[in-house]
Amino acid sequence: MRILVVEDEEGLAESLRRGLSADGHIVDVAHDGHRGLDLALAGGPYDVVLLDLMLPGPGGRAICTRMRAHGVTTPVLMLTAKDGEHDEAEGLDAGADDYLTKPFSFVVLAARIRALVRRAGSVDRGILRTGDLVLDPRGRRCRRGERDVELTAREVGVLACLMEQPGRAVAKQDILDEVWDTPHDIDPNIVEVYVSSLRKKIDAPFGRRSIRTVHGTGYRMAPDGG
Repeated sequence: MRILVVEDEEGLAESLRRGLSADGHIVDVAHDGHRGLDLALAGGPYDVVLLDLMLPGPGGRAICTRMRAHGVTTPVLMLTAKDGEHDEAEGLDAGADDYLTKPFSFVVLAARIRALVRRAGSVDRGILRTGDLVLDPRGRRCRRGERDVELTAREVGVLACLMEQPGRAVAKQDILDEVWDTPHDIDPNIVEVYVSSLRKKIDAPFGRRSIRTVHGTGYRMAPDGG
């Protein structure tokens, strides 16, 4: 794979470069937001971008937002020393696909990278329709009526789980088992972060409430899409 690492801690960046290169990947490194953004927009195509949240120049959220605005759908794994649901939610809202808090194990990082790339490139679900909401998991394309909706790879996975069973309650753990590669190591409440992000994208701008909370269980998709 070709991987872009945007990390201002030079020791960590070099460690990531060596480790990923030893695994056979081609690695480009940027130590500030300006260079990272230039490479992310013009230096690809990359299979995945490792993006630090706090950077000199544009930060990780700004870079991710710019990538998505330019139509770059490369999976983004956000790296940060911060911890907490609000930081994670902000990164996901900016278009990141996953989030890893420092310090982290290189083994876990490598597994997350493989999962992101596998999920982005090998989704085999067909076109899903619920009312005027249309999702193409393979192409990672979503549309509400005539308007396209930009989603991250993980958001596509969560939405597909719900759209495959319209009207039926889907448990948080079932969504974790389907969308995450190591579901038992993850707090099921992380699903709430992605559902909240989806609601902001596919419901709120259109005056809809298609994703309903089923208290004590999880979520269900309104069978009419609204």
